[in-house]
Parts: sequence; structure tokens; C-alpha cells
Amino acid sequence: MAKQDYYATLGVARDAGADDLKKAYRKLAMQFHPDRNPNDKKAEARFKEVSEAYEVLKDEQKRAAYDRFGHAAFENGGGGPGGFSGGFDFSGGGAGGLGDIFDQMFGDFMGNRRGGGGRTRAGADLRQAVEIELAEAFTGTKVNLRMPTRVACEACSGTGSEDKKASADACATCGGSGRVRAQQGFFLVERTCPTCGGAGRIIRNPCRVCHGAGTVQRERSLQVAIPAGVEDGTRIRLAGEGEAGGQGAAAGDLYVHVGIRPHPIFQRDGANLLMRVPLRMSQAALGGDVEVPSIDGSKARVKIPPGTQTGDQFRLRGKGFSVLRSTARGDLYIQVAVETPQNLTRRQRELLEEFEAEAVSNDKGHPDSEGFFAKVKEFFEGTRG
Repeated sequence: MAKQDYYATLGVARDAGADDLKKAYRKLAMQFHPDRNPNDKKAEARFKEVSEAYEVLKDEQKRAAYDRFGHAAFENGGGGPGGFSGGFDFSGGGAGGLGDIFDQMFGDFMGNRRGGGGRTRAGADLRQAVEIELAEAFTGTKVNLRMPTRVACEACSGTGSEDKKASADACATCGGSGRVRAQQGFFLVERTCPTCGGAGRIIRNPCRVCHGAGTVQRERSLQVAIPAGVEDGTRIRLAGEGEAGGQGAAAGDLYVHVGIRPHPIFQRDGANLLMRVPLRMSQAALGGDVEVPSIDGSKARVKIPPGTQTGDQFRLRGKGFSVLRSTARGDLYIQVAVETPQNLTRRQRELLEEFEAEAVSNDKGHPDSEGFFAKVKEFFEGTRG
């Protein structure tokens, strides 16, 4: 099967400039890349065609040979001008390579930095979980953390060098780039240099304590301020408080995940607090004042009107939870639960029996039950009809 014209493969004119070629290639490469089309043989073949076409046309010598001789210029193992052999570098080493595309799109993701002189070995991020009481979340608090981590070596001041001057030579394995490449089938894979660990250099006189790493393993203590109004599941980022970077590189960050223990009285709903208050049947019927606690330690009085029912709510403004980074406070909601008395004394039973007899004869003491049983009566009458 004859190969398609390289210009047609990229969808450009034969007089297209370098910028037009690059733009067309990037668009097609992203569209047909195997990572975006897993197990799609057609997309994989199309990706190879696009890459092969661009590899030829982006090079002036190879393009001139192609314009003159066509595909014949590169047959028989690539013996044509420019020594093209059909292998493609997707690591970004050449201008406009696929690695350049991904670098431009995701270059800052996860600390990825290309360039000469190798990569700085930034310290790893750390994560710690803490649990605090609801009252501590209301007022704000400070927690002490003890965590194993890597800190800058004191013996060499974090330089990794015995003379504290970070005297180093370019790594012979990677040539100072911090990366090595290896051919794996169709792709040229780029990895961190195993000799220098990506630093691109080798310390001449390594520190005897950290052996050139610039960091050592230690247990570190740190006090973390938890702001008032923090919510359960909040993540607090402390920049530069993670692991120290190797050979003077930047430290990582510390992420503190805050959990709040359940409270025996209060339930939180954003900036509001909920409290379930049980009432005796007589309290609910007669009404009165009830004293309740507030999250700030003070006391508040709630006026219960006569005839209060289970589920009724009363709001105390400004008695709720503190709002993060604000002086405002939410509200406290009191939800009533009327209790049915148990283990009655003889006198209590007599009084309740008298009350029930009076209620039945009066038939005005239970508005909800009166309406309910009236509907039940209508239901049965309708059924018999």
C-alpha cells in the first residue's frame, strides 16, 4: 500500500511554513495519541503517520530531499539525505516534539520543570491528620504535631558537600541534564537519571553525615494554628513545611487535614448549631422557660409556649457557630422532643386517668387527634357506603 503524501497527512500546503507545520502536527498528535485512544489500532497507526510526516518536514534537509525524491529518499533503512531512519523522539528533545506539547500544557503540574542543568529535587509534600473538639473549632486552637520527615543536614547546611560549598561536577551518565533516554520499541522514553537522581550533578566531596543528599531523616515538632470556624474535613496548607529539598532545593508543603469529633449536645450545620431538648409532657402542655447551654460556654433561656409539640423549633440568634475568617456567628436552633412518662407512680397514674377522662369528655384538648379520628370516621363510613 502506497504511503500518503506527507503534506496531505498533516493537512498543509506544500509551501507551508514551520509554524503551520508545527500547529498542524500538534493538533493531530494530540487527537490520535495512544494515551487518548487506548486499544485503538487505527488511531495508533494514524499517530505514527503524523509523527513520521512531521519528523521529515520539520527538518530543512529532509524536507528538501522529500520534495525532490518523495518517499524514495528514505527507503532502505533511511539511507537518504539527513540519515532519517524512521525513529521519532517524543521526549521533547527536538523543537516542536510531542514532549514540548505536553510540557507547555502540563509543565508546572507536579513540579515538572525542563531545562538545562537538571531538575531541582524539591522536597516531598507531607500530610497529617488531626482531630479536635467542636468547642476548639469554634474558638480556634493550636495543635502540636510530631512527624518523621527529612530535614536539611546541619553538618553541611543542606548543601550535601563536606565543604558546605556544594562543589559538584556534571553527571557523566546524563551529561548534566538529569534525564536519560532509552529506546523502547517505537518510543524513546525519558527517565530520571539513576546516577544523580535528577540533579544533573555529582557532589565532589559528599558530606559524611548525609552522603551528599543534603537531607537527613529526623522527627520534627511543629505547632499548627487551627482558625476559628474551621469545618470538618478542612485542609490547611503550610507552604515550605514539608520535607526539605535535596542539596538546597525548595522544601515541600505540609497539608493538615482537620477532623472534628462529634459533640454530645450540639450538631453543626454550617454556621448554625442544632440542639435537641427533651421536655416533660407537663412542660410542653403548660409552657415555661428552659435553660440551655451555648457553644461559647454561656447559658441562654428559651421561652416554651403552652401546647408545644414534638418537632417544634425555636431559634436563638447569634448563638450558633463562628464563621471562618469573620466575626459573624450563626444561630442556635432548639428542637423540642416531648417525652412520654414511664414508670408512673400510683398518684401520677390517677392524675393522668383523670386528665384523660376530662379530655375525652371535653374533646378539645387534642386538636391533632380530633382531626385525625374525624378523618378515620369519614374513611370507614365511605368504605361501608
